[in-house]
Amino acid sequence: MLAPAKAAYIGGMTMTSTPLAREIHDRLTDALAPSRLEVINDSHLHAGHMGDDGTGESHWTVIVESDRFTGLNRVARQRLVNHALADLLAARIHALAIKARAPGDSAPAQ
Repeated sequence: MLAPAKAAYIGGMTMTSTPLAREIHDRLTDALAPSRLEVINDSHLHAGHMGDDGTGESHWTVIVESDRFTGLNRVARQRLVNHALADLLAARIHALAIKARAPGDSAPAQ
């Protein structure tokens, strides 16, 4: 079983320190200019399960807060995230949990 990768905190942004985490972080930053972004590698929780490709980079959670989400429903917000990561989702990411919110949303990110 793989141990979870160490998370790094970068000015309002938390990121698991792996090459794919950096790629996810950079793409979401470019596409959404988030005020908060956490990229969390959940792969260690799924070791040996379907979709585990052995890389330790197959299952992810992203927590994103961005002005781009203002006025959008949950599905539209998730579509923006999926669009930014489309080719990674097709080839390298087996599972992605998305918690997306706009600044000032009263409910927790979903």
